Amino acid sequence: MFALVESGSITKFFSGNQGITIGDNQYPKAIFTLWTKSEREAIGIYEVEINSTNKKDEQWYINTNVTYAFGSGKVTGSYGDATAKKHADTLWTSQDKTDKKIPDGKDVGDVAVEGLKTQLIRSIKAQAAGILQNTDWYIVRKADAGTAVPSAITTHRAAVRTKAAEMETAITNASDTPALKTLYTYTKQEDGSTTRPLGELPRLES
Repeated sequence: MFALVESGSITKFFSGNQGITIGDNQYPKAIFTLWTKSEREAIGIYEVEINSTNKKDEQWYINTNVTYAFGSGKVTGSYGDATAKKHADTLWTSQDKTDKKIPDGKDVGDVAVEGLKTQLIRSIKAQAAGILQNTDWYIVRKADAGTAVPSAITTHRAAVRTKAAEMETAITNASDTPALKTLYTYTKQEDGSTTRPLGELPRLES
């Protein structure tokens, strides 16, 4: 992205994919690819430099809009301080009821906005259900025909449920959003493997 600077202020932005008009002068889009940096800046066109220092992972944080400024001979776009997403549910309050903000079918104490914990636990449940679904046919066959479920399958299904419960507990016990992020952050171990504190749901070996 490029910006037009006139009298020390940013007046326009350009994507660089088409020609532009500045005052009475028309310029082809080639100025964005063939002209040198100094040639563009001589007519007030600066390539925008994005400063992502404050930008954080959008799975866990809400980033601000980018603000643009011209100074020291360059145009910079910067993010403000990111805000951590709510890790716990936001509930409807008595004040919400007084203000008539609570929708029909809901009441004080019900969930108004789901927090990350609720969303992540629901995801774990869905993943576990998906894994178990692959071996559900053993259970159906036993119910229909009385064929015993192999012990390896029984053990695997129990392990999935146990690990899912452990993961849900870890998520529930996380004190804040950074703690949740840590659970999901992969790091390389001494043996070369890459793991995360939350761990993984067991998969059935083929």
